[in-house]
Amino acid sequence: MKGVVFTELLTMAEGVVGEAVLDEVLDGLELASGGAYSRVGNYPCSELMAIVGALSERTGTSVAALQKAFGGWMLGRFEVLYPQFFEGKRDVLEMLDAIEGEVHVEVRKLYPDAELPRFETEWLGAGRLRMRYVSERPLVDFCEGLIHACARHFGQPVTVGVQRVSAREAVFDVALDG
Repeated sequence: MKGVVFTELLTMAEGVVGEAVLDEVLDGLELASGGAYSRVGNYPCSELMAIVGALSERTGTSVAALQKAFGGWMLGRFEVLYPQFFEGKRDVLEMLDAIEGEVHVEVRKLYPDAELPRFETEWLGAGRLRMRYVSERPLVDFCEGLIHACARHFGQPVTVGVQRVSAREAVFDVALDG
């Protein structure tokens, strides 16, 4: 997993719990990286999950809620770092439909060694999209957080139905409200 994900998680966590608490959390974990991450490095997802789990224990916030919050945080970072990905998209559904065929193509150009999840989309009619998420990583809740944040980016309320196949696969039915 790319280091940028780790550095963003730590930045988000520091803003929520403070530097001292984050340092205590990291010091309490046995991480091969020692808790030091480079944005362009590669690290095992197990370290990310260990950090999220430890933050969950420390804060009393569920792992699912933390993953969703982090998904929202990352969408905000994507808006800043990669605004071109959002250009020309009329709504949240067009953006979600473009992840695999456009966004991931560009990400692979920037980071050829990136191991990205797979998104399969199917239009279910006007204002409705089904998106299947398949990954090697247990980040279904993170993905759901991204979807909700993407809807906020476009200023569009949505209803998101989630059918969990496993911790690494889910089907999201996303419908524009109204």
